[in-house]
Amino acid sequence: MGDQAEGTVQNVLEQETLKWIFVGGKGGVGKTTCSSILSILLATVRSSVLIISTDPAHNLSDAFQQRFTKTPTLVNGFSNLYAMEVDPTVEHEDMGGSDGMDGLVSELAGAIPGIDEAMSFAEMLKLVQTMDYSVIVFDTAPTGHTLRLLQFPSVLEKGLAKMMSLKNKFGGLFNQMTRMFGMGEDFGDDAILGRLEGMKDVIEQVNKQFKDPDMTTFVCVCIPEFLSLYETERLVQELTKFEIDTHNIIINQVIFDDEDVESKLLKARMKMQQKYLDQFYMLYDDFNITKLPLLPEEVTGVEALKAFSRHFTSPYQPLSSRVDQVERLERKVSALQRQLHDAEEELEGHKRG
Repeated sequence: MGDQAEGTVQNVLEQETLKWIFVGGKGGVGKTTCSSILSILLATVRSSVLIISTDPAHNLSDAFQQRFTKTPTLVNGFSNLYAMEVDPTVEHEDMGGSDGMDGLVSELAGAIPGIDEAMSFAEMLKLVQTMDYSVIVFDTAPTGHTLRLLQFPSVLEKGLAKMMSLKNKFGGLFNQMTRMFGMGEDFGDDAILGRLEGMKDVIEQVNKQFKDPDMTTFVCVCIPEFLSLYETERLVQELTKFEIDTHNIIINQVIFDDEDVESKLLKARMKMQQKYLDQFYMLYDDFNITKLPLLPEEVTGVEALKAFSRHFTSPYQPLSSRVDQVERLERKVSALQRQLHDAEEELEGHKRG
């Protein structure tokens, strides 16, 4: 299909300094399959790998055919690959319930749009950092959610500034109220701001790492269709704005000319796909572009993921380019002869009838 240079994800596997790898794109393009396979490949070259799903749909359990929770769980069949599923939109509810210091922070945070997600994301990152994994792969939610995830550091900073201004305005009154109700120093404005400052430190450190191309990269997953191309372009532009490195694109569900395709529908789809593939290569000529074939079945379970992973490290070769031209033509002639024989039999049947 065309004379485009074939790329792989080998560069990601060989970059030993990488700590954070985000995998994202439009919904339904195969992000979870790609992030799962990437984590399997990384497990062969790294000491320990954690894959985290931040997509509320949580397809990670389906991909590996194993139940995962918000606690890192060892993936069956591996000694160094762990998986966990978190939902940034509700995780903050589990930070300590509705009573006590955590509940108060959550209540106050709720008044600042977006900060509840930012705080839960900070808590998750704090947890992850204490675990000391060699590399962490994020199977992210569809593009919009992912971009919001990457804005969390600035959201948290804005929230903190707002809390500081509230402290300056009402700090004395707040302290008087906590003393009046016998709530003690644990509920003072300094204690609350201390909690937020702690989160800010973590997220600032992570944000610094996210902007370091030696430590972080974003792998865009898409399919060769207009909406996916548009969404990828939007994603790449936003990542550039956030100063997050991205130089890998995986184009999934590509129809290759494997068996001298006769179907008019498949031929039409191949023609349409080629148009968008050409655009991808034109727009991202400096990217590593990996093309993955559309399969007749789903890729689920560790064995299927491992089998499909070979297309990530060496370009997929369509059958038509792997076999001798004479053999292809002989097979075509044989197929046409069968069709002719079937047609002749059908015609004889009509004549007798």
